[in-house]
Amino acid sequence: MDNTLQPLKIPHTHLEDVLAIFFGTLLVSFGITLLKQAGALTGGTAGIAFLMGYLGKIPFGLAFFLINLPFYWLAIGRMGMAFTLKTFSAVALVSLFTQLHPLFIHFSDLDPFYATLFGNVMMGIGFIVLFRHQASLGGINILALWLQDRYGIRAGQLQMAVDICVVLASLFAVSHEMLAASIAGAVVLNLIIAMNHRPGRYFV
Repeated sequence: MDNTLQPLKIPHTHLEDVLAIFFGTLLVSFGITLLKQAGALTGGTAGIAFLMGYLGKIPFGLAFFLINLPFYWLAIGRMGMAFTLKTFSAVALVSLFTQLHPLFIHFSDLDPFYATLFGNVMMGIGFIVLFRHQASLGGINILALWLQDRYGIRAGQLQMAVDICVVLASLFAVSHEMLAASIAGAVVLNLIIAMNHRPGRYFV
């Protein structure tokens, strides 16, 4: 007889999910605000939204919300309705918060490289909070989480590859210095995800 004690799986309450999505998106959106102030970029759907803002003068929040719309069909079919609703809420909150932060805070003296790295650290922590409560920020996040659950491909590794490709494609939009800072930031963000989001590591 196996007498090994197994950890109990204690599900998150609805209130815990709501608070986690609120705080997680608050962290991610503030990290995005730092990147915008620095004139940096990031990967994934957020990176595309940054490009649309830099080149087409489209507000980041609007671009980010619209870009994510096509990915919800995959979330519904593969990840379930609860995950999709949480993700839709998270995307909407990030879109909203990125428009609200500049109304309350503005950095007059900000080192671009430091802001890019620290912004990505905040985003990485926010992503982990969302992932732990079965939510994401759409786009590549949905694809990465689905591939991890279905085929065991690490979400952080896939996102790192995609994010670096997006940042490199942004060469014509930013200086070489900010491109280097953006790539370093993308690596930091995805290392945080890769180290902290693995199948079977957590029980709730």
